[in-house]
Amino acid sequence: MKRIVTSESVNIGHPDKTCDTIADAFLDEALRQDPNSQMAVECAIKNDKLFIYGEATTKANIDYDKIAKEVLRDIGYKNEFTIIKELSEQSPDINQAVVKKKLCANDQGMCYGYATAETKEYMPLPIVIAHKLMKKYDEFRRNSDKYFADAKCQVSIIYEEKKPIEIGKVIVSVSHDNKLQKEEIRQTIAEKVINPVLSEYDYLLQDHTELIINPSGKFTIWGSFGDSGCVGRKIVVDTYGGVGRVGGGCFSSKNATKVDRSGAYYARYVAKNIVANGFADECEIQVAYGIGLAEPISTYIECFGTNKKQLSEITNYVEQNFDFSPDNIINELKLLRPIYKQTACYGHFGRDEFPWEKIKKVNIK
Repeated sequence: MKRIVTSESVNIGHPDKTCDTIADAFLDEALRQDPNSQMAVECAIKNDKLFIYGEATTKANIDYDKIAKEVLRDIGYKNEFTIIKELSEQSPDINQAVVKKKLCANDQGMCYGYATAETKEYMPLPIVIAHKLMKKYDEFRRNSDKYFADAKCQVSIIYEEKKPIEIGKVIVSVSHDNKLQKEEIRQTIAEKVINPVLSEYDYLLQDHTELIINPSGKFTIWGSFGDSGCVGRKIVVDTYGGVGRVGGGCFSSKNATKVDRSGAYYARYVAKNIVANGFADECEIQVAYGIGLAEPISTYIECFGTNKKQLSEITNYVEQNFDFSPDNIINELKLLRPIYKQTACYGHFGRDEFPWEKIKKVNIK
């Protein structure tokens, strides 16, 4: 039986991703000065206005305006922004529930982690290719004055019996100078962006594989002047491209006591280790937390019938090698470091530079 799976990625100039990047830049600066910072400072953007709001309990002295303007300039904005701030400390009710001898969860909620053996990244193929296209486009546009930072793409993969057999369609939309003609854009993006990425997957290309470039015909108004943006509106782009489930909470802006982020990172870590160590070809982990509690209230492992060992053996492996408590997650993955701005674009998973992507040595008794 054949099925089609489509995943999306967006570039840093997409206004939602711009906000994610700014928020995680705030977080990194807080952690750089004070590793115990409790942060949830978000932002929203529209036209030439940036709204910064949220909670921060930290000893760090953060120049929010300077950080935001540096990110905006790096993205490619040349105009000045009016910045409006509404900031306060974390609620003392929440703080006393979280900051204890052993750090506890900052909120209730469930998180998911997912891994699959279909790619070397242990990620679904559609989201892997989509992120690579956006990374390639960003490299290209930074060396051009005719293409801008706002861009998005979709990749559709045809599967048969859970195996990818064909790249069906690829859509790429990029912002550009209004002097460029449609055909020039299509030829340039195909040559400089799409073809170099898809060459790695030529075994999945067919004569009828369809490349669709700038189907709207015109994309000259970009970023915050074309659309509003807000932190946390691209959680499927950030995770598994719609294949694995998500818990509903976003990642960017949140420090590691917020289990929406750290719990999802650890769940990915465990799922990847289950697949990488050959226990299953596909794995999803659900873990649930309660505010002020030092241990998760539940965990669940699903291998979708792909497990090569009994689920009892896999559960035993997880219990012997992993600890889902927020305190352990933070310590084991060393999450009190300024590593978050680089997560904000091109996905939080499938990238070897992050500690939740490492593979542990198998230990089963």
